[in-house]
Amino acid sequence: MVLSRSSYYDNRNRQSAALIRARRPYLVKNAVVGLSISAFAIGIWAYTITAIGQDEFEDVKVPDVPVKPTSQGANK
Repeated sequence: MVLSRSSYYDNRNRQSAALIRARRPYLVKNAVVGLSISAFAIGIWAYTITAIGQDEFEDVKVPDVPVKPTSQGANK
């Protein structure tokens, strides 16, 4: 089975000069968009961690001793 070769890659699957030239106008734009999305995701993560870290859970009532369930079948 022989796969057709793309004109944008050589025999060692390296980018050709034509592909590098074709991608050059988008390099800075793609980097800016990628960094923006990453910064947004990291910002949401940091906000979430700080919001959760401030929670004290003082309003949650926790029983002192666990209550054992009564078996109703043994009393019959």
